[in-house]
Amino acid sequence: MKTSIASVHAREILDSRGTPTLSVEITLADGLKAASAVPSGASTGENEAVEKRDGDPHRYGGKGVRQVAQTLNDVIAPHLAGLNPCRQAHIDRLLIDLDGTPNKSALGANAILGVSQAVACAAAQACDLPLYAYLGGVGARRLPIPMMNVMNGGKHADSSLDFQEFMIVPHGAPNFREALRYGAEAFQALKHLLHETGHSTAVGDEGGFAPRLSSNEEACELIVKAIERANYRPGEDIAIALDPAASSFYEDGHYDLRRSGQGRKTSAEMIALYRTWAGKFPIVSIEDGLAEHDWDGFKDMTAAMGATTQIVGDDNFVTNPIFIRRGIAEKSCNAALIKLNQIGTVTETIDAIQLCREAGWGFVISHRSGETEDSFIADFAVAMSGGQIKTGSLCRSERIAKYNRLLAIEESLGGSAQFGRAQ
Repeated sequence: MKTSIASVHAREILDSRGTPTLSVEITLADGLKAASAVPSGASTGENEAVEKRDGDPHRYGGKGVRQVAQTLNDVIAPHLAGLNPCRQAHIDRLLIDLDGTPNKSALGANAILGVSQAVACAAAQACDLPLYAYLGGVGARRLPIPMMNVMNGGKHADSSLDFQEFMIVPHGAPNFREALRYGAEAFQALKHLLHETGHSTAVGDEGGFAPRLSSNEEACELIVKAIERANYRPGEDIAIALDPAASSFYEDGHYDLRRSGQGRKTSAEMIALYRTWAGKFPIVSIEDGLAEHDWDGFKDMTAAMGATTQIVGDDNFVTNPIFIRRGIAEKSCNAALIKLNQIGTVTETIDAIQLCREAGWGFVISHRSGETEDSFIADFAVAMSGGQIKTGSLCRSERIAKYNRLLAIEESLGGSAQFGRAQ
């Protein structure tokens, strides 16, 4: 196969919150076309690669990306003409060098990632391979266990919950298809349960319900009841995962849970709370249980709970190898969340995953709260063989698109498909 990039074109589109984002289309010399769209987060770590916006108050409240798209078309695109799209690492390095900043603030991580992902998609087409096989090779056949967001709080919903995400994890299913069914049935059971108890079934940014409950703990209680109502066994068929996004309620050295009436807590008190919950509820994973700068707290939490619970770093690591290396050295977690737009290129994201593998850590491929119908991360999760994905709830088409793509991948793999984390 010998082909080259003929043109690159970016356009401004809308994400799932109605906020502008970028879609990048690459045309190859032989006429093949591939496109990819970029997500956007609401709960972000301060060390994430910079998402560039136009800042024009007369368009989309300053959040437009029309000028960013124009810069991509005028500045980035000419440097890619004639390059082989299969040279992913070379192209990603070219993009990083063109930007010239440590956080991609000159051109914008959204522009750079849009190109990086579209290049991978174009190369896969040129090789006549599905994206997961192109990125992952012949061994890419592991479907991930989904972490399904069923209740939203924090920055993702106008609810009474301090914690951002309460998720169900159908780890007892035999395959991805059945895992999706387990989750969907439990989600519908939760909807009926909330309705019966007089709570709202409106949903937040990622499709989870956003009720006004008496406490964060009540959310876990309702989820367990919903799992049982759907005729599944809590902990065996379906477990619970949490993403408190603790940086969002951390101030002046304390964790402020007053939104749900639980007062202010120290790091030690938060860890004690999580340990109590882990003994009471079937919790298998806790992401961002402490604030991004609370490295000592993370270390204590992993020492206290890491033998039985996955302790996931997100805001503290931001998919950046520099911070993941520190976390590995300090034993501050035992897993990392992986978001392509936190670091800005496919190659750097793979580098971050490789560090996790070398340390024996888990990793979770993740969406963002502002998503598009692009299903890149579904293929990426299979390609990376990590066995875990976060892509939202069991409603909203921008979330379902990823699940439906995983169904198609599983079907195409047939009997060779594997499911879940490698033992």
